[in-house]
Amino acid sequence: MKAFITGAAGFIGSNFVNRELSNPDSKFSQILAFDSLTYAGSWSKINPVKSDVKLEMITGDIRNSNQLTESIQGSDIVIHFAAESHVDRSINSSQIFMETNVLGSHNVFEAARLNGVKTVIHVSTDEVYGSLESASATEESRLLPNSPYAASKASSDLLARAMFETYDQDIRITRCVNNYGINQNNEKLIPKMIENLNLNKKIPIYGDGSNIRTWIHVNDHCEAILKVIHSGKAGHIYNIGTDVELSNLNLAKIIINLMGKSHDSIEFVADRLGHDYRYSVSSSKIYTECGFKPTIDFELGIKDLISRSVATRFAN
Repeated sequence: MKAFITGAAGFIGSNFVNRELSNPDSKFSQILAFDSLTYAGSWSKINPVKSDVKLEMITGDIRNSNQLTESIQGSDIVIHFAAESHVDRSINSSQIFMETNVLGSHNVFEAARLNGVKTVIHVSTDEVYGSLESASATEESRLLPNSPYAASKASSDLLARAMFETYDQDIRITRCVNNYGINQNNEKLIPKMIENLNLNKKIPIYGDGSNIRTWIHVNDHCEAILKVIHSGKAGHIYNIGTDVELSNLNLAKIIINLMGKSHDSIEFVADRLGHDYRYSVSSSKIYTECGFKPTIDFELGIKDLISRSVATRFAN
């Protein structure tokens, strides 16, 4: 398969590219890596595989439909990672989220349709389901997004569904829980915690820290996407999650303990607007239909991330 990957220089996209080009059993004969290189994207994130003959890097913007339609030609599959993703930024300035996540996603779906691309994997988020006091959202649950970011992703999910229903286009939607791992921008919670502790700075925690998130290692997320590519069905939605459900305060305590720092490092700050209490999804569908199971232990994954951050810090 010839794969066209949007957001390939971002966090999850770069991990997917690195993983597949380092995998001798990969089913991809060529990867076209497409990215607009915003503040969160850099080709340096795929340094380990930059010289691979199967890789072509294209600096481009999914908001530019003409460039996108031309670049996507000849592809067999599109894996659509590209998105504005930081909730805080969407609260402060939502326009770019609508332009990229909604209109940009429409451009991706339409460019794939016009070029006869066989399959599109639309990478979404568990945040589209909104805040849950208890239980877990299934793929059939209502979409109740509460932040501009979540609303933009829910909108793109509905566009994906409409393209399938109207044109019989093979678009599959994945909705994943919070990711952690290498190449993640330091605006996100876990890398911000690690960076601040490395610098002996306080860790800012919104509110009282009781807000709950589920966590998955980015490599497990990439594996889940591959399972959906090979075993998923057109028009279907697949939740991707784990059993690692933690309050932000407990998460901070785990990282502090692993880094040998003081709990005095925690600093409670004013809660953000519309802060969802809890996200949780049921992953039984992808477990049973696609054979996916997360394999990376959370504490071991965090230890590895801490080790890498320390090594990078001293190397610089």
